[in-house]
This record gives sequence, C-alpha cells and structure tokens, in this order.
Amino acid sequence: MTRQQPTTSPRFALALLLAVNLLNYIDRQVLYAVFPLIKADLNLSDTALGLLGSAFMVCYMVAAPLMGWMGDRWNRVRLAAGGLAIWSIATVGAGVAIGYRTLLAARTAVGIGEASFGTVSPGLLADYFPRERRGRILSYFYLAIPVGSALGYLLGGLIGQHLGWKTAFLLVGVPGIMLALPVWFLNEPVRGATTTTPGTATFVERNYAVLFTNHSFVTNTLAMAAMTFALGGLAQWLPTFLCRMHNLDVAKANTLFGGITVLAGITGTLGGGWLGDRCQSRTPKGYLLVSGWGFLLGTPVAAYAILTPSLTSCLAATFCAEFFLFLNTGPLNTVIVNVTPHPIRAMAFAVNIFFIHALGDAVSPTLLGWLSDRWGLRNALLVTPAAIALAAGFCFLCTRFITTDTSRIED
Repeated sequence: MTRQQPTTSPRFALALLLAVNLLNYIDRQVLYAVFPLIKADLNLSDTALGLLGSAFMVCYMVAAPLMGWMGDRWNRVRLAAGGLAIWSIATVGAGVAIGYRTLLAARTAVGIGEASFGTVSPGLLADYFPRERRGRILSYFYLAIPVGSALGYLLGGLIGQHLGWKTAFLLVGVPGIMLALPVWFLNEPVRGATTTTPGTATFVERNYAVLFTNHSFVTNTLAMAAMTFALGGLAQWLPTFLCRMHNLDVAKANTLFGGITVLAGITGTLGGGWLGDRCQSRTPKGYLLVSGWGFLLGTPVAAYAILTPSLTSCLAATFCAEFFLFLNTGPLNTVIVNVTPHPIRAMAFAVNIFFIHALGDAVSPTLLGWLSDRWGLRNALLVTPAAIALAAGFCFLCTRFITTDTSRIED
C-alpha cells in the first residue's frame, strides 16, 4: 500500500501554523504587558500577580505529557485546532473576568490549549516537508517566538494603555477563535510520510520510557533546557539590569531590549535554519555542530554584555549573544524530529516541553532574583553564560550518539 502525501499545500500549512504560533506567543506574553494595569485595578500583591504567570507555566508543563500521548494516537490536526480554540477562548475569558479568581482560571486554561498545539505542530510540519528541508521549515515556524513575544508586549501595552487591560485580552484572543476553523479543515498528513517508505515501518512501543533510552533525545533536551534557563533568565532580568546598571528608564530599557530581541531572534533563527540544513547535508552531526558552536561563541559575548560598563557595548554584545543563542531554534527542534520515530513524535515534544521549562525558565528568573539579593544583579546574571556553555557541552556530547540514533529512524 502506497503512502499518500498530504493534499493540503505544504506552504499553506506552514503559513497557517506559523500564524497560529504567532498568536500562541502573543496571547502568552500579553499578560506581562498589562501587569501594572491589572495590579492597580484588582489591588493585587506582587505574589498574586506573579501567580498568574506561574499558573500558566505549570499547567502548560503538566498538560504537555497527556497532550503528547493523545497526539500520537488521535488526529493531530483536530488536536491543534482544539488547542487553539481553548487558549483563544480562555484569553477572551480573561477579558471578561469579574475578579482575580476567574482571571487566574482563564490564564491557567491557556496552558492546556497551548500544550495541545505545541506538542503536535512540529510533527505535523515534519510530515508536510522532506527531511532535508526540516531545519529551515521549523526555523520559519519558530520565528513566532521572538516576533510573537514582541507583538504581545506591543499590542498589550498599546491597547491596555488606551482601552484597558480587559480589552487587550479580548482583542488578541478573537483572531485565534477565527483561525480555529481553517486549522480544523487542514488535511492530516500520513505520519512519517516524508521519512519512511512502504515496507520500512517497524513496531515502536508507544510509551514515554522509550524516550529516556534515546541518548540523542536526552542530551539534546538537556542542551535546550540549559539554553532555556539562560534565555528565560535574561528575558526576565536584562531590562531591569539596564535600568539599574546603565541608568535607563523603564520604557527605554524595555524598548531597546525588545528591539534587540526581535532583530536578533529573526536573523538568528533564520540563519540557524539555513546553516543547519547546509551542514546537515554534509554530516549527520550538522544541526548539533551549528547549535553547539553558536552556544560556544555566545558564551563570552554574553559575559561581556553583563560586565562592560559601556551601554553601547552592552547593547551590541547583547544582540550578538542573542543571535548566537537563536541559531539553535530550528536545528535542535529538528534533531527531536529526526531521532524519534513518528509514532511517538508528539510524546517526544511533550517530554521536551516539560523538561526544558521545568529545568529552564520556570526556575531561572526566581533563582537569579535570589542570587541578586545576595551577590548583586550583575554577578547573578553571570550564571547565564555558564548555562550557555553547558548547553554547548550537551550539544557536542550529543554528536557521539546522533549518527546511530538517526540511522535507526531511517531504517
């Protein structure tokens, strides 16, 4: 029996899923843009305010394994559309919240929807495009991280300032509800359609334990966790660092850091995808080498950005460090696809999501704040270059296993 290629245009599927992923990060970040407005309106403590963000992240992490299990057994397109609908309705729900408890419930529900979409969408794209193009395709898809995050801050700030924080949630939530229907009617591609050929598919045990015996998957996930630790900590504290150490006001510090992040994120993500595919065509270690060397080059630059007394030098080094960090976005996500069999691919992304956040940006902002109280913010932030160097080490360690683990998927 011949495997059928998806009838939906791969480019249309990419464009639609990229648009949804942009909304993913817009709806995730809009909360932080309107924090001051919510605090003043509901008379909240900083602890209660912070819980709004933590509730989303905890729900996102906890829901991911269940959604990954479902994603490898159910229709992935329906799960993606359902996840989009859930988090968009929850975002609108935040806009009509009558108090703190309903707002907290709405933000918690956002995590369920985003976990559903996040676990199945990379595997969907992998089945729309051939292996040799995956690095670039996933780089396009993950452009949503810097661009969507920046739009979330921008839209939340502008709408919230002029029309109120509830209106901000309402306006960013509605587009997702409208896009749920087009996603629902995407054609589900055959699992592994662009990887396996008739007669080559083998039985794969569908449980999470299998993933922990995959050395490439484990070391790649640890590399991404170390990177997420560094990136999450810098995203939380670098604007404050610019205010304290370089005497900028809040508006200017956030504008400069946001602009740098968008520019570095776009160029680094696209550059990493293109360079990763080029290197991968020459060696099975290509994606890991691009990411590992990016982390290695970014380590001293990040340290310099933190240590230099010059604002201009700090901003230039921050751009370079973020550029090298974002080089990994497409390659390391592609490694997950390439070393996991298609029957458990959604589960693989679920485990990855859980661990990179549990070991990464779920702990780094708080840890850096605790260290800042004891050592000062500049010294505390020097932990992040160390984490970047650790990410490089895990990438190079993964090169020892990648050839064997990739060949098993191709068999």
